[in-house]
Amino acid sequence: MKETLRKLITEAAEKLDYPETDFLIERPKQPEHGNYSSNIALTLTKSLRRNPMEIAGELVKELEYDSSVILDVEVAPPGFINFFLTHDYFRDRLRAIHAAGKEYGKHQPDQRPTVLVEFVSANPTGPLNIGHGRQAVLGDTIANLLEWNGYDVTREYYYNDAGRQMRVLAESVRSRYHEVVGGEEFPFPEDGYQGEYIQDIAGELADEYSDTLLEEEDESKFLEAAEDAVFRDIQSTLDRLGITFDSFYNEQSVYDAGTLDWVLERFSAKGYSYEEDDAVWFKSTEFGLDQDRVMVKSSGEPTYRLPDIAYHTTKIERGFDRIIDLFGADHHAAFPDVLAGLKALGYSTENIEVYLHQFVTLMREGKKVKMSTRKANYVTLDELLDSVGSDVVRYFFNMRTMNSHLNFDLDLALKQSEENPVFYLQYAHARICSIFKKMRNRGMEFPDEGPDLSLLREDEEIGLMEKMEEFPEVVESCGDNPEPLHLCNYLQDLATALHKFYTEHWVLTDDAPLSHARLYLIEGARIILENGLTILGIDAPEKM
Repeated sequence: MKETLRKLITEAAEKLDYPETDFLIERPKQPEHGNYSSNIALTLTKSLRRNPMEIAGELVKELEYDSSVILDVEVAPPGFINFFLTHDYFRDRLRAIHAAGKEYGKHQPDQRPTVLVEFVSANPTGPLNIGHGRQAVLGDTIANLLEWNGYDVTREYYYNDAGRQMRVLAESVRSRYHEVVGGEEFPFPEDGYQGEYIQDIAGELADEYSDTLLEEEDESKFLEAAEDAVFRDIQSTLDRLGITFDSFYNEQSVYDAGTLDWVLERFSAKGYSYEEDDAVWFKSTEFGLDQDRVMVKSSGEPTYRLPDIAYHTTKIERGFDRIIDLFGADHHAAFPDVLAGLKALGYSTENIEVYLHQFVTLMREGKKVKMSTRKANYVTLDELLDSVGSDVVRYFFNMRTMNSHLNFDLDLALKQSEENPVFYLQYAHARICSIFKKMRNRGMEFPDEGPDLSLLREDEEIGLMEKMEEFPEVVESCGDNPEPLHLCNYLQDLATALHKFYTEHWVLTDDAPLSHARLYLIEGARIILENGLTILGIDAPEKM
C-alpha cells in the first residue's frame, strides 16, 4: 500500500509541475488521522515558498485513486495528507493472508541478494555466556528476517584458534590433567581458565591416555582436546536455541593463506604503515581515527586488528551484496580500525553494516543475580536455558533494542501468565487453536464458497484486520534496518487487538454465517502469529 500511495502522490505532484522531493508515508499514531499519512506538502514548502496546507490541498485535488480501496483523503494541519482505506480493502488483505498461509509476509525479489551475517564468534575457550547468548539470538533472528525479505543468507561464526588465549587454555588443561592423574604439580597459569569444564576435559584426557601425557612436552594434544570439547559444548548450546551456522571460519586460515602478510605488504606499498619502537603501525589517522594503530607488536605478534582486517577482506572477496557484523558493545573501539584498514587497502565498505548490542544482567526481585556457575566463573547460557527454556530466552533477548542494556527479569520469565510477554503471544495462538477445536466438536465446517466477510463490520473486527495488514511492512522494515524489537512490539499489538476482539464478541455464535466469518478472521491472526513466532525462533503451541 505504501508503494501504491507513493505512486499516486508522485503522479499528482508531476501534474502540478512540483519539484522532486523526498517524502515519507507513515502510519499515524492516532486512528482519527487515517491509515496512512504523507508529509510531502511540508517537504515542498521551502522550494515552493507556499503554505503547506495549500500545497496539500492542491495535491489532493489531483489524486486519482480507486474508491474501492481508498475511502477518503483529507488534509490536516500543518499540512499532512491523510488516507483512509475501505473496509473491503482490509477484507481483501484477510483473504490474501489465507491464500499465502505460512508464506504470508515473505518478500520475493526478482533476484535474491546475498548477505553474510557474522555473529557469536566466541573463541573456543569456554562455554557460551549470557552475553554470547544475546548476540546468538539477535544474529539468528536478523538472519531469519533477511531470509523472509528474500535474501540468500550465510550465517558465519569466526573464531581464533591460534592466539594466546588458546595457549593459556592448553596450559590450564595440562595443569588439571597433572592433578587428575597424580603427577608432579604442574604450575597453573596466572590467568588460566578456572571453570569446572577444564577439570572435565582433563578427566577425558586421563580416561583416554592414562598418565602417558605426563612427560609430553608438546601441548598440541591438550589444545586439540580442549578445543574439541569446548566446541562440542558451544554447538550443543546453539542447538538448544535452534541456531545452525552455514560456515565456521577460523583465524588460523588467514595466517595459512598468507593474507596477513599481503595486508602488511599492501599497507607498506601504499605508504600507510611505518615502523617505530620495533612495532609496525598503521596510519589510521589518515582515515579519520584519533591515533595510529599498532598492527604488529615489537614481539612480532600481530594485534587483533590485523587478522580482523585480513578476515574482512575475505568477506568482501566472496562477493556478498551485504555484509553484517554483530558484535558486543566492547567492540565499539575495534570496528572503526577494521573499516579504516579496508579503506586503506582500496576496498569499499559501503555494504558493511556493524551493529553493537549491549550487555545482559540477570535480575530477581529487582536485584542482580549470580546463578550457580557449574561450568565457568560466569553465568553460562546453558544455565539460563535450564532455568527458563529456549522460547523465553529467545524472546527476552529480542524484545529490547540491541542498543540498550538488558535487565533479564527472571521472575517475569518464569511466570505462566499474561504478564509474561512470551506466554501472552503463545496463549493468543493456542486460544485460536482451541476455538477451532470447539468448532470441530460442534460439527461445524467452513462452507465451500467461503465465508461472507461483509459480516465483519464491528470496530474490533476492522481494527484487528487493520493490524494484521501491517505484518509484511513490519517484516520488510526489520530487514532493512535489523532490529527484532519492532517485530516483538508488533506481535504484542496484534495479540492485544485479538484479545480486545474476544472481550467484545463471541466467535462461535448461533448465527452460522457470522461464526464462519469470525473463524476466518481469527485464523488469519493465527497465521500471522505463527509466522512471526517462527521468525523469532519460538514455538507456536496449539495448547497450553
